[in-house]
Amino acid sequence: MAHMIRSKFVLLSLKYANRVAQRISSPTIYHRLCFHTSGILDVKGKEMLMPSLSPTMETGTIVKWIKKEGDKIEPGDAVADIQTDKAVVTMEFEDESILAKIIVPEGTKDVKVGTLIALTVEIDEDWKTVEMPDGATAPEASVDKPAAAQPPSTPATTQAAEPPPGQQNIPMPALSPTMTTGTIVKWLKQEGDEIQPGDALAEIQTDKAVMTFELEDEGVLAKILIPEGSQVEVGQLIAITVEKGMDWKQVVVPTLTKPSAASAPPPPPPPPSSAQPTAPAGAKPPPSGQVYGLAVKRLLEEYGLSSGSIKGTGRTNRLLKSDVLAYIQAHNIGKVTLKAEEVPTAAKARPPSPSETHVLTGKPSPYEDVEISNIRAVIAKRLGESKSTIPHSYAAIDINIDKLIELRGKLKTEDINVSINDFVTKAVAYALVECPDINTLYQNGQVVRVPKIDVSVAVATPSGLITPIVFDTVGKSLTDISKNVRELAEKARKSQLKPHEFQGGTFTISNLGMFGIKEFSAIINPPQTAILAVGAGREELDSSLTKVTRMTAKLSYDRRAIDEDQAADFLAVLRSMLQDPSFLVAGKIPALRYKRDIY
Repeated sequence: MAHMIRSKFVLLSLKYANRVAQRISSPTIYHRLCFHTSGILDVKGKEMLMPSLSPTMETGTIVKWIKKEGDKIEPGDAVADIQTDKAVVTMEFEDESILAKIIVPEGTKDVKVGTLIALTVEIDEDWKTVEMPDGATAPEASVDKPAAAQPPSTPATTQAAEPPPGQQNIPMPALSPTMTTGTIVKWLKQEGDEIQPGDALAEIQTDKAVMTFELEDEGVLAKILIPEGSQVEVGQLIAITVEKGMDWKQVVVPTLTKPSAASAPPPPPPPPSSAQPTAPAGAKPPPSGQVYGLAVKRLLEEYGLSSGSIKGTGRTNRLLKSDVLAYIQAHNIGKVTLKAEEVPTAAKARPPSPSETHVLTGKPSPYEDVEISNIRAVIAKRLGESKSTIPHSYAAIDINIDKLIELRGKLKTEDINVSINDFVTKAVAYALVECPDINTLYQNGQVVRVPKIDVSVAVATPSGLITPIVFDTVGKSLTDISKNVRELAEKARKSQLKPHEFQGGTFTISNLGMFGIKEFSAIINPPQTAILAVGAGREELDSSLTKVTRMTAKLSYDRRAIDEDQAADFLAVLRSMLQDPSFLVAGKIPALRYKRDIY
């Protein structure tokens, strides 16, 4: 009896002793303060998320990590260079900490804003034992993972690991907000040349113009990775520099592969072994009484099968395509290699395409492929988006330009050469002053009225259309506008425009009158809300049978930002100014009320 009581007491003691022991635990703060170097108690990391570095940014590309794992971060330190939808921006961190773990590697594209990209820990914590916070998961990189983040069998797509000390890898920069690829037109430095801060390294064609790429660091150009004339994506390595005093010939060149290698489909499965039930290529399937169509016949020929070996499930002894596919899957049968004379009947019956015809006959193709420039591709994309997303409305007006032509002739006698388009540009600027509702931008679902008037003038270049800007158009005289437009047009044709000379503008003029076009409709260049299409002057008879010269101006406007009466008022003001252009030379806006008779 005493033995049984002792046994029950021991069991009862063990039972409740375990429960009490489980309740005794030190607070987490003491784990971190006293035992953070323990291999048992890991440190919870703090999340560092992809920031929104521009108002329209949705995703970003991590171009370079400035801080490495284990580096101390002071408030305001630069942590990484991130390419937004506008430019490459430096991300700064405001908390004192240690960068413990980099989750998203360099070169990763399309990282959504708010995605976890790194972990930090407090200064007194062991960053080597950091672990993911509760509920947080590491994102999967979309493209261009570095070699360290990929399986061993997958080659690196852009570059190898971190360059050695003293060496700097130069990626393709984003020289315009919409640039995704660039073409290296010319290298201005050669291998072995010294580079001073601010020196031009290369001329690069963006989606807008040919621009000069300058470096801000002193060094020596050690290796040119991309030859002239090549088109590469933003962020891809194009050159390597080293510090002065280093042997530039001993530079470590990273392993480069084609960008498409990462996105290539996996290789096909290995061909079936001889043990698999595949018929030899030369064997002809025995005849069968089953009925089947062309799709089934093609499958049988591709896999070297006989219709008699497969049981059909269709009505009236019919062999179905699903029957053949099920048989192939069940027996793991692979395709056979057909000889030239054994091409399936369906392929023989198909008429050859023109491209196949000239390959077979050896005749030269009558067609020529013209490569699309970056500028033309972006123009097509932007105009297509504008036409499909912006509700365009139109208003047209005829303008009597007899007095304008007469005044232009008088100015020529005084050696003042101005064009009809210069008069139109000046009149548009004054009309925008009278009608400020037209001088607006549509951004983020809101209409933004712009206080300044910067008129963009469309210029045709060999590589595409570009719209250089005449800044402060109201404050410039006719001769200033004429000189400014000629200089901008010349620079545009030579692809020498700088970004600030064509990015922006509050209103656009497109004039095809010099080509004899009488009237046309232009597509709005967002975020602008209107564009004026100007046609050629034409001689007509008015109601009194008097010969007059008229010009048609057609306004395309964004219906979300501009109403019909506002567009009509603008065109009425424009017509009154061009029909009495003397004040355009004087530079004073007349105080008149204009009639609305738009059609």
